[in-house]
Amino acid sequence: MTIREELEQLIGSALQSAVEDGTLALDQIPPAALERPRDESHGDWASTVALRCAKLARRAPRDVAQAIIDHLPQNELVESAQIAGPGFINLRLAPATLQGVVRQVRAEGADYGRGSQAQAQRINLEYVSANPTGPLHVGHGRWAVLGDAIARVMRHAGYDVSEEFYINDQGVQMNVFGNSVGVRYLQLLGHDVELPEQAYGGAYVADIAQAIIDEHGRAWEDATDEERMLAFREIAYERMLSLNREVLADFGVTFDCWFSERSLYAPDDQGRNAIARALAAMTAKGFIEQRDGATWFLSTAFGDTKDRVLVKENGEYTYFMSDMAYHLNKIERGFDHLIDLWGADHHGYIKRCEAMLEAWGHPGRLEVVLGQLVNLFRDGEAVRMSKRTGEMVTFSELIDEVGVDATRYLMLSRSSDQQIDFDIEAAKKQDASNPVYYVQYAHARICSILRRAAGGQQAAGGAVEAADAALLAARVAGPSPDLAPLTHEAELALMRKMANFPELVELAARDRAPFRLTHYAQDLAAAFHQFYTHCRIVGEDEAVMRARVALADAARIVLALTLSLMGVSAPQKM
Repeated sequence: MTIREELEQLIGSALQSAVEDGTLALDQIPPAALERPRDESHGDWASTVALRCAKLARRAPRDVAQAIIDHLPQNELVESAQIAGPGFINLRLAPATLQGVVRQVRAEGADYGRGSQAQAQRINLEYVSANPTGPLHVGHGRWAVLGDAIARVMRHAGYDVSEEFYINDQGVQMNVFGNSVGVRYLQLLGHDVELPEQAYGGAYVADIAQAIIDEHGRAWEDATDEERMLAFREIAYERMLSLNREVLADFGVTFDCWFSERSLYAPDDQGRNAIARALAAMTAKGFIEQRDGATWFLSTAFGDTKDRVLVKENGEYTYFMSDMAYHLNKIERGFDHLIDLWGADHHGYIKRCEAMLEAWGHPGRLEVVLGQLVNLFRDGEAVRMSKRTGEMVTFSELIDEVGVDATRYLMLSRSSDQQIDFDIEAAKKQDASNPVYYVQYAHARICSILRRAAGGQQAAGGAVEAADAALLAARVAGPSPDLAPLTHEAELALMRKMANFPELVELAARDRAPFRLTHYAQDLAAAFHQFYTHCRIVGEDEAVMRARVALADAARIVLALTLSLMGVSAPQKM
């Protein structure tokens, strides 16, 4: 049970006692509804329950608040309960309660803050889903960071999440890609051919063509344009998909499923594909209409601004038809809730997809998280082109220059609905102005303190520098040191910050808002630095040192855990 839940039970018990002895006349006991005070000086938690009970009890809110305080059961959880304003109840936790957080963190380790109740829903989280016709750009990188962090924090909160990449490998763009490689192939062999207006012109296309020459020579020189396009389409597709998989894996992003759009067109044993089955199923539901030679989905029946074409007059399926079959496939695979991460430019596409799910009989099961753009800068100057190719800066190039940790942290530093101004030079700085360095340095500093503390004990032997921080902390503080000495305001502030972590995980998962982890990490690092400024560890008497080592170790654990939920490393040395 969390501290918040224990406090809610205390207030509930107080209200029940006040009703039973006739102090308050209430037909039912309302929830305590605890919240964090805006001003930390007002306490750790605040309840508005007295304000909500006042009218029902026909008493002034402050009188109700006083009745609740007077009936609070004896407990070791709360140090003080005070009435504020029109009837708020401000609660301040006892030092022993906060000291208990240190014990809990050290006992639970990487499981601290983990959701205790398994979620009944199976969640499909789809993100990145870039066309396999070019390298991932910086915008794709933001979706990769965001999706991966959402999955990590949701799993820690107890959700059952499956991560998915939808490969857009069907359609005209694939033929255009294959033809573009074919033209570059002929050009590299000395043929005077021009790249058509509809083509992929990036340097990576010529690189693929050169690789084909290196492997196959002139084998495709005399083929027809159609034969060459079809062959090169598959070669280029596999090469680009493999490259993007590798870039994402090196970045720490992996998927449970790579779903190919082509599979929706593959016939089953009866010769029908998923597209045809989806169209037939929607027709049976009565939401398909033939009009002007095309096949339409009657999405206006579900609040869309206009009906949507599924099959064009020429018989070609639209992209939305593929999407209809794909989302039905997700439902058929047993997923209860679908989360799609899209760029903000896809905002207009949401309603038709919601209409489609409602028509399938699953209203409200699609959730779309929109992400804004990333603007690249270098020392304040906008960066739009790669130095190497003179073209778009790829995600891989950004990682190579800035590193995985800084890229991840800074990509998560703002809410997904806000644009990010990413300054490359600022991201590379190794000082307190760089938030990821600031947080990682706090973790490394704690590890250094633990090494010094262990080095001061003769029992530590000569392996202190090579020992893991957790082992050093266990060696110095022991598994259950007396934490009563931890009463300094800086110590209490650090413990309060750690106590907030379970709630942070719960809310960040619920709101799909991993950017809150970055803010929390910086606040926790700052709280540790304040603690270490005011509270010496090495050189204090044995009891104080052991208690403070345990506190520092707990801070280390929560810092490392917060960073891990962002996919950022927690170095022991810097």
